[in-house]
Amino acid sequence: MLRVDSSKPFKVVYSLCRHEFLGWLIEPHAVQLNSDGGFSLTHQRLFSNTVEEFSKDLHELDFKLIKLLDEMEQGYVIKRYYKKMIRPVEFFARVFDDKIHNLIRPKIEKRLVDAFALLRKREVFLMSREGWPVDKALSIAEEPASVLFHFRRSETETRYFPTIKFQGVRIEFMFKDAQIVCNEPAWLLLEGVLYNFQDDMEGKKLQPFLNKRYISIPKTSERTYFEKFVTPLIEKHNVFADGFLINTERYDAVPVLRVDYVPEGTSRLQLFFRYGNYIFPAGGSRKVSVKMEVQSDDYTFHRIRRSQTWEKKKQDELIQLGLKKTSDIFTQFEVGAATETSDTALGVLEWLNLHHDELSAMGIIIEQQEGTKRFLFGSSKVELGFKENNDWFDLQAVVHFGPYQVPFIDLRHHILNKIREYILPSGEIAIIPEEWFTQYGDLMMFSDKLGNHLRLKKHHIGLIADFANSELATLSMGRKLQMLSSFEQIEETDIPLNFKGLLRPYQKAGYNWFHFLRKYNFGGCLADDMGLGKTVQTLALLQKIKEENFAKGAISTSLIIMPTSLIYNWQNEAGKFAPELRILVHTGTSRSKEVERFLEYDVVLTTYGVTRVDIDLLVQLYFDYIILDESQNIKNPASKAYKAVRQLKAKHKLILSGTPVENTVNDLWTQMSFINPGLLGNQTFFLNDFVNPIEKKKDEEKARKLQALIKPFVLRRTKNQVAGELPEKTEQLFYCRMSEEQAEYYENVKSEYRNALLEALEDGTLAKTQIQVLQGLTKLRQIANHPLLVDEGFEGESGKFENVIHTLQNVLAEGHKILVFSQFVKQLDIYRLYLDKEGISYSYLDGATKNRGEVVEEFQRNDEIKLFLISLKAGGVGLNLTEADYVFMLDPWWNPAVEQQAVDRAHRIGQKKNVFIYKFITKDSIEEKILALQSRKRIVAESLITTEESFVKSLSSEDIRDILS
Repeated sequence: MLRVDSSKPFKVVYSLCRHEFLGWLIEPHAVQLNSDGGFSLTHQRLFSNTVEEFSKDLHELDFKLIKLLDEMEQGYVIKRYYKKMIRPVEFFARVFDDKIHNLIRPKIEKRLVDAFALLRKREVFLMSREGWPVDKALSIAEEPASVLFHFRRSETETRYFPTIKFQGVRIEFMFKDAQIVCNEPAWLLLEGVLYNFQDDMEGKKLQPFLNKRYISIPKTSERTYFEKFVTPLIEKHNVFADGFLINTERYDAVPVLRVDYVPEGTSRLQLFFRYGNYIFPAGGSRKVSVKMEVQSDDYTFHRIRRSQTWEKKKQDELIQLGLKKTSDIFTQFEVGAATETSDTALGVLEWLNLHHDELSAMGIIIEQQEGTKRFLFGSSKVELGFKENNDWFDLQAVVHFGPYQVPFIDLRHHILNKIREYILPSGEIAIIPEEWFTQYGDLMMFSDKLGNHLRLKKHHIGLIADFANSELATLSMGRKLQMLSSFEQIEETDIPLNFKGLLRPYQKAGYNWFHFLRKYNFGGCLADDMGLGKTVQTLALLQKIKEENFAKGAISTSLIIMPTSLIYNWQNEAGKFAPELRILVHTGTSRSKEVERFLEYDVVLTTYGVTRVDIDLLVQLYFDYIILDESQNIKNPASKAYKAVRQLKAKHKLILSGTPVENTVNDLWTQMSFINPGLLGNQTFFLNDFVNPIEKKKDEEKARKLQALIKPFVLRRTKNQVAGELPEKTEQLFYCRMSEEQAEYYENVKSEYRNALLEALEDGTLAKTQIQVLQGLTKLRQIANHPLLVDEGFEGESGKFENVIHTLQNVLAEGHKILVFSQFVKQLDIYRLYLDKEGISYSYLDGATKNRGEVVEEFQRNDEIKLFLISLKAGGVGLNLTEADYVFMLDPWWNPAVEQQAVDRAHRIGQKKNVFIYKFITKDSIEEKILALQSRKRIVAESLITTEESFVKSLSSEDIRDILS
């Protein structure tokens, strides 16, 4: 073969050729032209990497074709399917076999078909046996030809042959040296024309007839032949029959979902379509399905035309309803991710029930396997109604499973034990929807069974209202009780006549709420933020009860239990706001054990510790109210405190806590069980049904349901919610009682200094002993805070330290930022030691701090740091700490102006929150005297006094006697 000279005339042509092993191929060639414009014998096979030389006369289509035809060339094919280096001759002689041919040829034919589609606008030739690429010009038929298969059945045989028509005219192809150049789909080379065919004809169906008039099927083989060959042929192609019938039939299709129930496995649905009496699995590309019928010696082929587009639409609709396809061979479905359930065996069954009405509207029929469980398919719902009675709600409910009605109470065992299958009177099995276990599990758990009825205690109103709000139930309830779920509408109660002070609007609302709970015998939890006046609201209630009792000529006693550190605060607040209340403080080693004495008082104050010890005494009384302050003290159900208070008897119960949940949702159980026994079920149920799902699985629905249960009985207002009702700055005194060891230490030191100072007063030398006076007073102030400040060997406790720590824990639990001021660095060191031990982050500043700016900036910006310990002298001025909204003053300063400067670190321009100032004062100590002096000498202090020394100089002999008395 000579090389074509691209500088001289040439033409690129496409040549159909037959490879000895690979079969029919197409090759691109450049052929040199003679001087007369005819083809010479010089030609050259073109490849993508050699075509550039001939590109001047080529179009984009040619480059595309040549690249495609590269993939038919033997070298490319061998390299693709045989990874070792081998010469073509050796490959075809030694490696190539029928298996490789059957693997390779379909891929070549796919490229052949693509090439024929592009070659309609190019010159195509047949290659000669000697390899000349332009031996004979070929044309490609403009449209597909059609094939009609003929069957002539006689008593002895059935003859079978095809006829071909092109553009309506029959063309002879038998004994014409026709060639099948491509099998699937068929391409036929006949007398210089390349034909393709309608209906995806296979070449092998025409191949036998290129040199044969017909095929004969003997009578003995006809049934098998008709079944295996004629039936699929009629499905795909046009058939003319003589000797048997072909009936083309049209039906309206009916979709059928067949249930494949797999116990302990994954159940599925199979989709079929029924056309008349014929049923076909969904899927596949056949437009026509054929069923063969044999009666005696007569054959009838029923040709059913299927609505593929309609079938596909039905499949898509099922997928849109939440199914997912799992098989390409059969159209099998499982429930998709959006509707997935924990029980895969029942998943599709529940899906069928959930979408039953939609499936019915789509005309879908559901079928089940014979010999297995018979399930009922139909929409299911629960009709719930609650009717208010005296102290309970009657539950009126019926369950609908398709056409059947079942009493709701019959499902109680199933729902509580999570049993999905319910056997109906008909013997069919109804599947209980998985969501019902969540929706109705609590209802079943909390309800009591009385014969054929269910009842709920009235304190489960939150659960009932939740059902009514979710449209799962109807609710018949008195108007007043309905108000419990919409707090703002609770009726007003007059403030007691002898209550001293004003209740802010939110406090008045809390007071009204207390009366509402009292009216309906509900227990309640007042969970307002620290500083919002839980004590004041409670005292208003107790004063009102006293006045109502007086009007009726009755008496009652209420018991308030609290941490030891709060006893004097309650005493102080009661004296301030409700001075008419007769208060008994039941604490201390010398406390009275006479039960009758309690009845002489309106309110008894005691501690959790004393309650544990005196429980045998306290259980003898029936109190009007039992109130637990800082009720998180009973959060542990195994604690002695909880076991003790549960034994106490009262008509009404309240708990007060800014942090009812300190560590875990489980903290709620003991507190709610105290005020409303049974509200949250038993502890195991609460742990399994609420605590674990909420905390471990982040189950939002369970959290919402718990919120609904407790909402009517928990009133919580945060500082932010009531900010508009609060003054910018609220001051509160916390009175702390000294521990016994601390009080003894204090008295000894006071006596020592008092004797010396009184002697100086008598002989007139006081003016000369100013330093001694200052030292003595300072030492007493330090002991009032904590004796460790003056004696590192002191091993007792400090009442103030315990009180401050308790209050700190509560405020920190609510997420607030706190400034803690003390004029004694040693006192701050005691708190630092405690905070380090507890792993609580804090900032610290005293006179030795060098990087003041950085410390302040970190506290302002870092949300993890909630606490700032500050020496009063070092931090009283020059700091901007507006992120804090609580200020703790651990010890009173002689000069109130200095205290005010400390408070102004938080209460200044830029502060967007209300500021709470807590001053901790040790009862029966010099600190109480300082408060009185501050008040008397405020005008002097504000105008003249700037130092502690100058304040001491302003003290008269009477002042000093008063301090040391």
